[in-house]
Amino acid sequence: MTTTVLVANRGEIALRVMRTLRRMGLGAVAVHTDADADAPHVGAADLAVRVPSYLDANALVAAAAETGAALVHPGYGFLSENAAFARACADAGLVFIGPPPAAIDAMGDKIRAKEKVSAAGVPVLGGFTEEPGAPLSDDALLERAAATGYPLLIKPSAGGGGKGMRAVHSPRELPAAAAAARREALASFGDSTLLVERLVLRPRHIEVQVLADAHGNVVHLGERECSLQRRHQKVVEEAPSPLLTDGQRAAMGEAAVAAARSCGYVGAGTVEFIAEAGDGGGLAFSFLEMNTRLQVEHPVTEEVVAVRGERGLDLVGLQVRVALGEPLPFGQDDVSWSGHAVEARIYAEDADRGFLPSGGPVLALAEPSGEGVRVDSGIAAGSEVTSAFDPMLAKVVVWEPDRAAALRRADDALAGYLLLGCVTNTAFLRRLLRHPRVASGDLSTDLIETAPPEAAPEGVPDEVYAAAALDHMLDLEPPEPTADRFAVPDGWRAGGPAWTPWRLRAPGGGAVPVRVRRDGSGFSVAVGAADPAAARARRDGDRLTVSYGGRTRTYLRAADPATAHRWLGADGTAWTLHEEPVGAALRGDEAAADGTVRSPMPGTVLAVPVAVGDAVTAGQALAVVEAMKMEHSVTSPVDGTVATVAVRPGTPVPMDAVLVVVEPTGPPDTPGGPSAHATSEENQR
Repeated sequence: MTTTVLVANRGEIALRVMRTLRRMGLGAVAVHTDADADAPHVGAADLAVRVPSYLDANALVAAAAETGAALVHPGYGFLSENAAFARACADAGLVFIGPPPAAIDAMGDKIRAKEKVSAAGVPVLGGFTEEPGAPLSDDALLERAAATGYPLLIKPSAGGGGKGMRAVHSPRELPAAAAAARREALASFGDSTLLVERLVLRPRHIEVQVLADAHGNVVHLGERECSLQRRHQKVVEEAPSPLLTDGQRAAMGEAAVAAARSCGYVGAGTVEFIAEAGDGGGLAFSFLEMNTRLQVEHPVTEEVVAVRGERGLDLVGLQVRVALGEPLPFGQDDVSWSGHAVEARIYAEDADRGFLPSGGPVLALAEPSGEGVRVDSGIAAGSEVTSAFDPMLAKVVVWEPDRAAALRRADDALAGYLLLGCVTNTAFLRRLLRHPRVASGDLSTDLIETAPPEAAPEGVPDEVYAAAALDHMLDLEPPEPTADRFAVPDGWRAGGPAWTPWRLRAPGGGAVPVRVRRDGSGFSVAVGAADPAAARARRDGDRLTVSYGGRTRTYLRAADPATAHRWLGADGTAWTLHEEPVGAALRGDEAAADGTVRSPMPGTVLAVPVAVGDAVTAGQALAVVEAMKMEHSVTSPVDGTVATVAVRPGTPVPMDAVLVVVEPTGPPDTPGGPSAHATSEENQR
């Protein structure tokens, strides 16, 4: 084959698709916006074309025509489930690697999809729908809701991703919740039509992978358990589900095949179900929606499916072959399952600060490897993580013969994933995988919210402060030996070595003094008020190995010249420390420092509703920062007077940037406590 495929996407999925195209001998064309000109997927392609936006269907079709591409792979997100884009490709003589537009239309509207699959015998949740353009009155809503029974879940008929969804537990809440859901649905999808369903408490989210060709063959490839979610976004997925028996798997698979047949589906797709305990201890499941594209979590299916006894599948390759008109190379009886796979999503977010969005330069990156470990990633050292795109950066996928071993392997693999320069949720994922309910398979979509994993250790460990100070000390040593001992600024004196003081501050915390002194070939280090301890340190590229307090640990290290932050990472956890001038402790204005309000994440300043000289109270909004299309109000930690306003609306800011300084009028809050509080952390725009 010499056919060329235009990959109408970016990041991790674009690179994933290109890997398969390479194996198949197909050419790959990338598209990119100005913000992505140097992104890894651009360099991985044979040719790359600039487009104004990944949502510009006309530009994407023109790019395919310009480069001679015969097929278009949409990946997931962006235009992957856009029937108009699929039609535009067909009109231009391009093969859209996905289902027919009519199937996208049928399954893209939750109301129509529910009606279609119900007619095909697929179980659905009880509920009711609005007619497009004809919203129900409050009285009609209350009447229909009473007939369905509370609790209820309101969601937009169009779109997905959790936007516009509202849980309603009583008639008193219904009118306001419906009005808010309509507003958000209209803003997000251009359609305010609502679907109201019975809300399943502590549900399991289980989805089935289906594959269909244009010759009438449809098979299912088993299920994926996707119950570990946060705000309706999946965090960890696995296959197979620890809940299902073989009989239940077959029944759910048959329902998924029926759903696919009901809309004339062709290609790879996913049928999502809500599962709950049924009468007599059985399992009840109901259709949720059908995703007419490749899913983010497709790798766990690829890892466990065996065809005629051979484990390992390439769903992207099968998508391409089906799009080219080939029949499926196997039937349902050829499919079996082997072992267990777990996928953990690496997000650019700070799980320990309310899952605030994060971003920044990728200063250093380490990814796990080895047998049974797979990393699908869209970033590389030197790239930038911004709020312009989805916060998912990579997926760590593992396979083992059984579930317990797979969970252990996933935890171990995550310990080897380190990204410096941008805060990620990696350490949170490790704690989640060790959750007793996760280990036992007692999962539900509300687990993270109602029974979160153990909290992260408070503060930065002393050994990390020591390592950061030692890393600074190594900066002072000359690259070559020198005969002039006084030329080395490490505290050496003729009468004996002197202490070199450092003041290091973690985001949201107070400055910690660290003293370091050369002792022969090693060091003495005193963190805070602790007694000095012997230490040793050496570097090997971006690795720093430190012996301190009887322990030796190797860190991934990086320095951000733009912010003067020092990053260290080990065992899946990353720390960032800022060096403050030692003289700052001598100014006698420690109280003022407690009024320094910093940005809790990288983003753009939308508003600064205060001015120098204004009197403010603790909890009052001082600035609004936008990140990942969410607005975050940053408030004052103290009563006082605004002494400095460091930013203006429209200013891009990195995490921990000073926004406003407040001169306290009374005793400051707890020293070393958070310097700012982000509130209203999910005011979706």
